[in-house]
Amino acid sequence: MLHRATYKDTMYVCFIGYVVQAVLVNLPPLFFVTFQDFFGASFEQIGRLVLINFCTQIVTDLAAVRWADRIGYRAGLVIAHLCSLAGLLMMCLLPQLLFAVGGSQAAYAGLVVSTMVFAVGGGLIEVLISPLIEALPSDERLSGGMKSAAMSLLHSFYCWGQLSVCLLTTLLLQLVGTRYWWIFPFCWAMLPLFNLFYLLRVPIPKMQETGEGGGLNLRQLFSSGLFWIAMILMMAAGASELSMSQWASLFAEKALGVSKVVGDLLGPCLFALFMGLGRAAYARMGERIRLDHGLMSCALLCICCYSLTVFVHLPVFSFAGCALCGLSVSLMWPGTLSLTARRFPTGGTAMFGMLAVCGDIGCSIGPWVTGLVSDAVSQLPGADAWGGEWGLNAEQLGLKAGLGVAIVFPLMMLVGVLLLRSRKEKV
Repeated sequence: MLHRATYKDTMYVCFIGYVVQAVLVNLPPLFFVTFQDFFGASFEQIGRLVLINFCTQIVTDLAAVRWADRIGYRAGLVIAHLCSLAGLLMMCLLPQLLFAVGGSQAAYAGLVVSTMVFAVGGGLIEVLISPLIEALPSDERLSGGMKSAAMSLLHSFYCWGQLSVCLLTTLLLQLVGTRYWWIFPFCWAMLPLFNLFYLLRVPIPKMQETGEGGGLNLRQLFSSGLFWIAMILMMAAGASELSMSQWASLFAEKALGVSKVVGDLLGPCLFALFMGLGRAAYARMGERIRLDHGLMSCALLCICCYSLTVFVHLPVFSFAGCALCGLSVSLMWPGTLSLTARRFPTGGTAMFGMLAVCGDIGCSIGPWVTGLVSDAVSQLPGADAWGGEWGLNAEQLGLKAGLGVAIVFPLMMLVGVLLLRSRKEKV
């Protein structure tokens, strides 16, 4: 006989939901080289997939701001898991079927459609789970009751999901071969299916108990300068994280000349490990750290990590830059959410939805700009000669240039935190 579900089970559903989110964001980049080899996708098309993913999430976020409270959090999360399941299953089949019929462009269209479907699920998960964690009774959290620590613990599960996706998929792909890449989206689709059935059993707290039902509207939020700064921070956080994590695998293989399995293990896997450790550490010791100080330190470390990856040409240092970048971005996203929730305790779905929109804007623009610059630089006349001065070919030079441009995003984070501190508001 099944045990009676409690709010602890609700919390576990939230944790698994963020693992699902990690699958949706981090599984496709592991196949970027495969998409190039099998379907002839360019750097810009690959970057565009990331852009499409997060643009779809942005539209979903905006819709959730308006409708989530009306349809209910359980119904919204059911829709999220159904879309996640459907999109991953479509990625298994649709590109290959369309490739057989219409060639490379048709296959790319299949990748786009699959991405858009599971991105709807990812957007809903992102908007709904954070306020749900905020609404849980303090004694039901594993973090000792501190809301910012609970938020960091929640987001650490995204990291453990990212690490699991990268590690298991990379090792198993090495065993079965890239020809059978489509097996992995099918296997990972079982996770949202499991969590869907778990979700149907757990209690959902009444969101008005924490102010969400009578929360601030968008006009009230936009009237605060602090909220505008928070939106800038979310954009910078998303771009800083995804510009590195989405391109780390392909960068390691193409620019550093290592095998795919080594590139994945030392790129995305270490990135996720350090990001998860940073978030778990904050969940345990967060009460000792001022959020604004923590965010400034993360921004400075992130600038150093990008610079190390781009400007130092020894692979061991480039790998170190990729890995430590995970630590540098660990506090950016959950820290900004917690900081804003502390300042606007009745912000509710509107607040979390708009912050998710801004974060997704950063997540979409960052990797896309990286791919766009990489393509543009690698195709410049004389790119081979320029790269040759540093022992790079045109493609490798382009990838380093793309990540070099991405340094602007942690700089935005640093400027945003300095602006926040200048307002002298308690955060």
